[in-house]
Amino acid sequence: MSPPALWPARLPWSLPVIAALLVFLGWLGIARSEELAGGDGRFARQQAIWSILALVAMSFAAAPSYRLLCRWSYALFAAAIALLALVYFFPAIHGAHRWIRVAGVSLQPSEFAKVTFVLALARYLMYRDNYRRFRGLAMPLAIALGPVVLILREPDLGTALIFLPVLFSMLYAAGARHVDLAKLALCGLACVPALWSQMSREQRSRVTALAEQTGPGQTPTDDGYHLHQAKQLLAMGGVWGSLAAGEPVDDPAAYRLPEDHTDFIFTVIGERLGWLGSGAVLGLVVLLSRRGLAIAESTQEPFGRLVAVGVVALFAVQSLINTAMTVGLLPITGLSLPLVSYGGSGLVAHSAALGLLINIALRPGYELAGEPFRWERR
Repeated sequence: MSPPALWPARLPWSLPVIAALLVFLGWLGIARSEELAGGDGRFARQQAIWSILALVAMSFAAAPSYRLLCRWSYALFAAAIALLALVYFFPAIHGAHRWIRVAGVSLQPSEFAKVTFVLALARYLMYRDNYRRFRGLAMPLAIALGPVVLILREPDLGTALIFLPVLFSMLYAAGARHVDLAKLALCGLACVPALWSQMSREQRSRVTALAEQTGPGQTPTDDGYHLHQAKQLLAMGGVWGSLAAGEPVDDPAAYRLPEDHTDFIFTVIGERLGWLGSGAVLGLVVLLSRRGLAIAESTQEPFGRLVAVGVVALFAVQSLINTAMTVGLLPITGLSLPLVSYGGSGLVAHSAALGLLINIALRPGYELAGEPFRWERR
């Protein structure tokens, strides 16, 4: 056990600093979205309160040894699955069963399911070697498909897509063979037609909208309206943004973008702070990912290393999908930007995940003998 006296030297101070900067940029974007919509600042105030709760969650996740969480990982994952099933007993909001609403407080279980999935998969993979054969990938895949199926039924395609890249990243870190991962990817591609047949008309339209993008001055179609407005708002920010250069047009309709404080917060930050603000968000995500991978590399304990890889994959993949969809490189999936988008569940869950990274950095497991993984030729 790492003594507390060593914690100040081992504490990755860059992680909470990066997290605070991302939350602050997100808060600026939320405040700007309310300004454009003529709101009263309610969302910005709520996000500030949730930021305090997120700090508490990060501290709680970092304080006890993460090896204690290893013992409870399956139980936490089972609880998250139960909550995912429980959402169907609550009224749908905007046609989707994604939230549990009690006493005016909404909880989105899928956000916490991502973190508990990382813990459960890390525990399963930490000392096994059957996943080094193709048939041994069946159980890790089954662990991922449980939450994926429930989340797809909500429906929430964007969140469901996060689990498989995280699964592949953790399998790769654990030592799965390249050829087996390639076979698994091909199996996934073979299932795309079946997935397409089960998608709703709205979900399909988000994919086809990529091929029907409108240019400047053109009238967007119904399915391409969000993407058109997102790109237009980002372009109007220019290099310096409206905060420094002022608003380039006086037409309020040009700034209208539904869900701009959640799914399209990256676009609002770009409009307000320009390319510098957008670049700052991307740069901070890259720095967070690099620091997380450095923690994984320096950790000798297998569970901690796998959790660190899973957390980094969670942040990197979700950030990539969110930012790519706002500029028309990927279909719009309704996926939030970690630590930046409005929402209490996502902010608290991702802050807890960062707390796990800090926890692992404080206890690298140097006292354990030997290598945590039995690497083999792939």
